[in-house]
Amino acid sequence: MRGDHRQSKPSAEHVEMTDEGVVKPLEATLDAATKGQAVSGYEDLGIWETIKTFKLCTIVCFAMAFSAATDGYQVGINASIIANQGFVARFATEIGKDGKPALASPILAGWSSIMSCGQIVGMVSLPFLSSSYGRKPAMYTFWVILVCSVLAESLARSWQVWLVGKLLAGIGVGCLQSTVPAYIAEVAPNRIRGGLLMCYSFWWSLGSFFAQVALQHLAQDHPMNYLTPVYTQWAQIGLMFLIYILVPESPAWCIDAGKADRARKELLRLYRGVPGFNVDQQLSVLSLAVEHERAIAAEQRREKWYSIFRGTDGVRTVITLWTNTTQQLIGLTLFGTFGTYFFQQAGLSDPFKIKVITTSIQIATVLILVAIADRLGRRWLACGGTTLSWLACVAIGIIGVVPQSNGSTYAFVFFACLWSWGYIGEISSQRLRPYTAGFGAAVTCVVGVVMSNLVPYMTNVNKWDWGLKTGWFYAGVGFQFTLGMWFLIPETSG
Repeated sequence: MRGDHRQSKPSAEHVEMTDEGVVKPLEATLDAATKGQAVSGYEDLGIWETIKTFKLCTIVCFAMAFSAATDGYQVGINASIIANQGFVARFATEIGKDGKPALASPILAGWSSIMSCGQIVGMVSLPFLSSSYGRKPAMYTFWVILVCSVLAESLARSWQVWLVGKLLAGIGVGCLQSTVPAYIAEVAPNRIRGGLLMCYSFWWSLGSFFAQVALQHLAQDHPMNYLTPVYTQWAQIGLMFLIYILVPESPAWCIDAGKADRARKELLRLYRGVPGFNVDQQLSVLSLAVEHERAIAAEQRREKWYSIFRGTDGVRTVITLWTNTTQQLIGLTLFGTFGTYFFQQAGLSDPFKIKVITTSIQIATVLILVAIADRLGRRWLACGGTTLSWLACVAIGIIGVVPQSNGSTYAFVFFACLWSWGYIGEISSQRLRPYTAGFGAAVTCVVGVVMSNLVPYMTNVNKWDWGLKTGWFYAGVGFQFTLGMWFLIPETSG
């Protein structure tokens, strides 16, 4: 949580200097105070001790991260359903080279692009509502938008109505992505913040996994049925609503908005049962952080939202833009948005099964990284994951220019899994805040719009038919950004 958790009353041992001349803890506290920081008194707790001490905070953050399952499921369904036989039969507008109904590349590009445009709208607009009215009103807002998107998808029988559903889904997902991680970062105990933020990635991967499992099962037993996985989104929508009703407002936002009484109430809810918790001290810690930020902003005339482009805040924005843009330039649209379609167009007999495998790799990777994120450091996860994904693109490009065989097919699947492992390491590094997060992720979506228009043409056998050679495209455009990660991205843990 912002400002940490608790500061015990100074005692004799807090005042005296040690024999070795080490700075006294009291002096460290005062020094931290001048920087708008505070010492909590829980810094020596291990990961499991922190979880046990702050049980309710951990549960709240974990439940909030569940929202990402809806994000992952909806993105997974929308991305992979275009390879479903029944969906193609319903929405096809042309006949392919094999004489069968096919989805036109412009329509595929339009669906993907409109969702990216919706994400841009959600990411750049909702932070203003979130900052002005609170995190919970923001949650209710994007929940209503997601309800409308699922309703449109459930009723769609033409590609135009599906387009409307994709637009609403993009807006809702964009709002969710700019709100939920910021809420978790504000509420989570510092010691386990990285792991709890990565729970967002875990739930996202799990939601995407179940989307692929549902589509793979239908492809085998009911290939013409595409509506069942669409309808199952309603269950997740219902669970989201229950979570958003029960979780408290962010105390950090309450202090920032001048609602001290509500902040006290929410703190008492979050820290119920924490030994020695002093709510007045915690309010002081949060107030100190807010006042320090305002003083620095006023001094440097960076009070407004566009302060993210100035000075140190500008550097932070560049870093956020770099990490987010790199995602797109190392194949996010190819392997994520059009993953199943790419596998299908590349000639794999069961593209849904391959997508299930790659998503399973993502889940296993997230579970590992949740445990090691705060120990290893998020810089190494980000830079190492990005590099691994880029190398996978190179390898897939090489496979695309060598004589094809069963071995090359297995190698392609292996490197697709490797890309998934690296991508999870990259996305889990981001520690988001409303404006910077929204703007940075929105720029990602702008690049995503471009890629969403290119990928259907690059992979479609009825168009450019690049196949696996598409890997060379991403290896080329992503090289400079992958290299730059190692020089630009700082360590953010601790």
